[in-house]
Amino acid sequence: MVKRISSGSPFETRIGYSRAVVDRDIVYVSGTTGYDYARMEMPEDAAAQTRNTLGTIEKALKEAGSGLQDVVRVRYYLTDMADYDAIVQVLGETFSEIRPAATMVVCGLTTPEMKIEIEVTARIGAGSP
Repeated sequence: MVKRISSGSPFETRIGYSRAVVDRDIVYVSGTTGYDYARMEMPEDAAAQTRNTLGTIEKALKEAGSGLQDVVRVRYYLTDMADYDAIVQVLGETFSEIRPAATMVVCGLTTPEMKIEIEVTARIGAGSP
């Protein structure tokens, strides 16, 4: 049975998607940006947006019975290569030991304040010894 997880973001209802979908032992986390959903604010700083993004993803994974250690695939969408170093610093802090398969794309996102969007796929238990 499929389980759908919400972060409480108003975008999920408006657009019609789930933050994450759990199908058996696979967790698909939708593209996630740097909003602080408690305040509905977006930090200006690319590193802060990246931290917020990973925090939202981690919360969804935990609700799914998983965690960042179980991430097997990640896709990064950056709006400006000028933010690369700040973003990669945060990503390295999170994924340097996990080392999922990854893709990074430079593209436009849905609003001008967004500097990064991240989507992940995890397999529950993948990071367990």
